[in-house]
Amino acid sequence: MNRCMSPGARLCVAALFAFLPAAFAQATEPGREEARLITATQVLEELRATPDQNVPDWLMQRAYGVAVIPEVIKAAFVFGGRHGNGALTVRDASGRFSNPIFITLTGGSVGWQIGATSTDVVLVFVTARSVENFARGKFTLGADASVAAGPVGRQGEAAAGINAEIYSYSRSRGLFAGVALDGTEVAFDSHANDTFYHSNEVTTTEITGGKVTTTDEAARRFLAAVATSANATGTEPAAPSAPPPPAAPPAAAAPPPPPSSSGGVKTYPMEDSQPGSEPK
Repeated sequence: MNRCMSPGARLCVAALFAFLPAAFAQATEPGREEARLITATQVLEELRATPDQNVPDWLMQRAYGVAVIPEVIKAAFVFGGRHGNGALTVRDASGRFSNPIFITLTGGSVGWQIGATSTDVVLVFVTARSVENFARGKFTLGADASVAAGPVGRQGEAAAGINAEIYSYSRSRGLFAGVALDGTEVAFDSHANDTFYHSNEVTTTEITGGKVTTTDEAARRFLAAVATSANATGTEPAAPSAPPPPAAPPAAAAPPPPPSSSGGVKTYPMEDSQPGSEPK
């Protein structure tokens, strides 16, 4: 019997051994979706550590939803464009944030420009309609929902007269500021959501309604970072349950109470009577 392997067999064995280390590394390292959540959490924690360059507390307390898209690449050579992958979480009727919804952000621009930059983008949704728009899978900022560059810092105020549903921010080279994102599309990342929730054709409403869930540590940390920034009542996504009974309506003459930095007054889910300005 000839015990020597043919050259073709030796090549197959060599290729197998070359593949094994990469396969084991892929099995042990965090998946793309977990890595996206880890990076988004780092963005929120770093911003929280610099209150003078953060989304104002009073605005985060009003948030119906928060999206974080780290490392958005903006590249241009005459015709420009931006693209990034991130995560969105929205509040339920009790004020708790849902499990993360993976999203993409894509936009373009025209004009004489050249170069490439990477920025972190944060979107704060301050009306119920602004998060409901996303149920159909995608929407365009400025067209399907009004968007404005958000105020920054402890005492920041949006420009007078702005009636925005979404406030947008970017951080580049350590500087955090409001940014205009009109014409940018925010879309449901079907592949990422299916992979993360181990489901086929998972939808936004299934995630926000608790029909698909996760115990992933990266997701828990992301929700905790959002809840801390928004002064939320809880850091874990709510389990599916019957809707709470409606609260008694306030007296007609009594305006909604202003948000409090101490967290003693809950502003969500009341609509802002004067969106775009800091309560006095």
